[in-house]
Amino acid sequence: MKHIFKEGQNEKVLLLLHGTGGTEQDLLPLAGMIDPEASVLSVRGNVSENGMPRFFKRLREGVFDEEDLVERTKELNEFLDEAAAHYGFRRDQIVAAGYSNGANIAGSLLFHYEKSLLGAVLFHPMVPRRGIELPDQTGIPVFIGAGENDPICPASETQDLKSLLQASGAHVTDHWERMGHQLTEQEVRAAAEWYAAQF
Repeated sequence: MKHIFKEGQNEKVLLLLHGTGGTEQDLLPLAGMIDPEASVLSVRGNVSENGMPRFFKRLREGVFDEEDLVERTKELNEFLDEAAAHYGFRRDQIVAAGYSNGANIAGSLLFHYEKSLLGAVLFHPMVPRRGIELPDQTGIPVFIGAGENDPICPASETQDLKSLLQASGAHVTDHWERMGHQLTEQEVRAAAEWYAAQF
């Protein structure tokens, strides 16, 4: 997978996952706000939708191609194993930070693989899959940033995702802004405060 890796000063690795149409450059400023000492692994999605990079296919707005989602989640999980071996960082120290489509693939890691992440910052995510049993994620801290007026990700999605992750044992914090789907500086700052308290 196309990516950028920057070695940091502590053991943590921030896995940055962009939104639809983004690249591995997009979220680099977030890493400095959340943990300037951490290593950074910023990945570009392998799927192209009308020339826009994504992490998995969708059938239409808000409707995921579940088969592709499962396959791409496996691909990302295996890539993280390979990257840890290649760059020499600890596989169990990865904290994902994703926006929109990137938050959805990060959420999908939590839905499919036990302890695949040390924690996750999910900005404007949806429920990746419904009707499946989640692996044990006991004690995994998850931050969800949401917009009260988000036209793409209604409040019920955030609430459902929180409930499903909590049922798997994760410790979920949700943060609401009176905004739409855009990523705001306030919610990144809230995520940074949460991160500092968790890690």
